[in-house]
Amino acid sequence: MIDVLVADDEKPALDELVHLLRADARIGEILTAGSGAEALRVLSARVVQIAFLDIHMPGLTGTELARALLSLSRPPVVVFVTADEARAVEAFELRAADYLLKPVRADRLRRAVDRAVELADAAPSGDDEILPVTVGSAVRFVRRADVLWVQAQGDYSRLHTGEGAGHLVRIPISELEARWTDAGFLRIHRSSLVRTAAVTQARLSGSDPSVSLGDLTLAVSRRLVPAVREALVRGEATG
Repeated sequence: MIDVLVADDEKPALDELVHLLRADARIGEILTAGSGAEALRVLSARVVQIAFLDIHMPGLTGTELARALLSLSRPPVVVFVTADEARAVEAFELRAADYLLKPVRADRLRRAVDRAVELADAAPSGDDEILPVTVGSAVRFVRRADVLWVQAQGDYSRLHTGEGAGHLVRIPISELEARWTDAGFLRIHRSSLVRTAAVTQARLSGSDPSVSLGDLTLAVSRRLVPAVREALVRGEATG
């Protein structure tokens, strides 16, 4: 059974979504919250697999709540439920499984649950992370384990997996650095974050320090050379 939380400050909309979810035999316990702050308190104490979040809630909005949930050890898969169709891109960049427009149809809700369950099942018990990226009008899920390096592009980051031109997500590289350092990623430049296990060669002496990932060469900031050298040596010692 799948335990879920529904958060919406509009009680009629909350009650309607709860009613639709109860018709799905896969759904177990349904927790509810009338605000983003209340939802955060509930989810800090209880584990659910899916969180259905309204975007426009007073105080802590749905998007702010989704960002806060990323810090949980076992964050739920998020599905946004809103009357605002203009926030879809931001929603997917916050790793949402789906984006439902009010009023919610039962068949559309079932597809959202299908997608959320698939995403939850694909997550390997907290030791990986999956980011949804938009590819045209479709959404593709990219595993952190498949990312070789990250390129900063303003407030966006491009995830390079070795296939094509990479995948653009609206997450600053500084945020990915904070989230992925413990997973073996290393900041080598203000515009580059690399998976240390993917580094095949390092040239850290001289005026143009760099690291190579196969045939690709990336510049290393001179101020970061000591930290890069230490991290790569530590990786060799523990690898």
